[in-house]
Amino acid sequence: MSDVIIQLENISVAFGGTDILKNLNLTIKDKEFVTFLGPSGCGKTTTLRIIGGFVRPDSGAVYFDGYNINDTPPYKRQVNTVFQRYALFPHLNVFENIAFGLRIKKLPEKEIKEKVMQMIERVNLKGFANRKTNNLSGGQQQRVAIARALINNPRVLLLDEPLGALDMKLRKDMQMELKKIQQESNITFIYVTHDQEEALSMSDRVVVMDNGIIQQIGTPQDIYNEPSNAFVADFIGESNILDGIMIEDYMVSIFGQKYKCLDKGFDRYEPVDVVIRPEDIQILDPDKSSLSGVITNVTFKGVHYEIIVDIKGFKWMIQSTEFHRVGEWIGIALLPDLIHVMKKSEYSGQFGDYSSYSEEYDALSDDSEESSDEFSEQEEEL
Repeated sequence: MSDVIIQLENISVAFGGTDILKNLNLTIKDKEFVTFLGPSGCGKTTTLRIIGGFVRPDSGAVYFDGYNINDTPPYKRQVNTVFQRYALFPHLNVFENIAFGLRIKKLPEKEIKEKVMQMIERVNLKGFANRKTNNLSGGQQQRVAIARALINNPRVLLLDEPLGALDMKLRKDMQMELKKIQQESNITFIYVTHDQEEALSMSDRVVVMDNGIIQQIGTPQDIYNEPSNAFVADFIGESNILDGIMIEDYMVSIFGQKYKCLDKGFDRYEPVDVVIRPEDIQILDPDKSSLSGVITNVTFKGVHYEIIVDIKGFKWMIQSTEFHRVGEWIGIALLPDLIHVMKKSEYSGQFGDYSSYSEEYDALSDDSEESSDEFSEQEEEL
C-alpha cells in the first residue's frame, strides 16, 4: 500500500471570476506534518478547505488513500479541522467539549470517559476536565479544540492558523506542543500559516504558495537554503537578492566581480538572481574586499545587529554579532557555499534591496532632527 494519503490532481478554483488555485498538484504522505505557507490570499486556506470537503474544486480531483473523494461530504471524510477560532461550546466544560463527538456516536459512557481522560492527558490538560472553557487561557482552549478533533481518530487533522490569536511567547510554546502531539498521535497534520518561523520549526515539508500556485515544496532546510525563486527567498527569512551573470559552471558575476559558487547547469552568461542570506556575509576591512560600502543603519535585534550597508547603490542587509557604527566604511566577503544562484522569474527585481527600508529610516531621522530643532528654538524663546 502506498504511503501517500492525500493526492490533489490538477485542482483549479475560481471565486467571482478570480482564479484562487491554478492547476495545483500535490501529494501528502501518511503521518507527515505538512505546512501550507504564503501571504494572505495565496490560496492556502482554500486548499485546506478542499481537502476537508468544504469547497468543491471547479476542476481536478482529490484522492484519499487512492479513492476519489470529490463527492464525499465533510462528515464522511476521515478528516477533522481545527480553526483559528476554536468554536468551543462555552456552556460545556473541558470534558464534555472533548466528549461531544463520541456522544454523537452514542458510545458507552465507560468508553467515553476512558477515551476523553486519555486525550486530556495527551494534550497536557490533566486536572482541567471540569473547567469551563471560557475560564481557560488561549493556549488551553486550543488544546481542547485539538483534543476534540483528535478524539474521533481522524486520519488527517487540518489546522487553519490555529496559533493566530496567541501572543508570541505562547505561540512558540504551542509550536513545540503541536509537533509533540502530532508525533504522539501518529496522524497526518496539514497546517496553514503565513508565519515562516512556524512553518520552519514544525514541518516535515513546507508548501510555499503565491497567487494560487505552488512555488516550491521541500523540507524546511531545502526551502531556506535552496529557494527556487526570488519570492521564496524573500518570504522565507531575510535575503539579499541581486542581479548576476552566470559566467560558467561554479562561477557567477556580481557587480562585475567574479565569485566562485556551487551552482551549475546554467547557460554561459545567463542573467540570474543571486541570493545571499544576511547571516552568511562576513564583514572585512574595506581594503581587503572588492566590495565595500558605507553603513546607513544599525538596529539591535537582541542576538545580533541588523546592519544596512550601501554598496554601489544596492542596500545590503547584514546580520552580525559585532557592533558597527552608522557612517563606517566596511568590506564584505562572500564564500562559495553561501552563494545561491537562481533562474530569473516573474519575481526578479521585486525583492532583496533594502533601500526603501533605509530611506524610511532616514526620513524618520530627518523628522526627528527637525523636531529637535523646533524644540531648541522654542527653548531659546522661553
